[in-house]
Amino acid sequence: MTFDPRSIGTPVYAALSSLKLQTRDDTNRLKQQKSQAVEIYTYLSTWGMMRFKAEEQALGKDMEGKKQVVKKFFECLEHLSQRRNLANDDGLTTLKDLDVSDYLGLTGLGLAIAQEFSFWATAVYHDVSGED
Repeated sequence: MTFDPRSIGTPVYAALSSLKLQTRDDTNRLKQQKSQAVEIYTYLSTWGMMRFKAEEQALGKDMEGKKQVVKKFFECLEHLSQRRNLANDDGLTTLKDLDVSDYLGLTGLGLAIAQEFSFWATAVYHDVSGED
């Protein structure tokens, strides 16, 4: 089996592009999306996958742009890992119930996806400046 390096970047690019298109008239939300996408790697490497999934539930209405990116991240992770119930409301339970090697493997894949989110955020949101 041949590994295609585009297999990680393509769904991330599609996810961020669709979010930006849906949000094109809301500057504040666009700033939140860009900021969150860039920060995922740091968050994951510091706090871990379970806390990042919990963050999705903790983000309030005033942080909807950030929440959208977290949801897209877990959709990409679910798609690429082919592990079900990561992107839905049962995602935290799914992560909690994994054995150690599966959790660590998923975290490694998550970090690779997070790098793609950071790169593609800069490219997709090139015309969005400032942080929120």
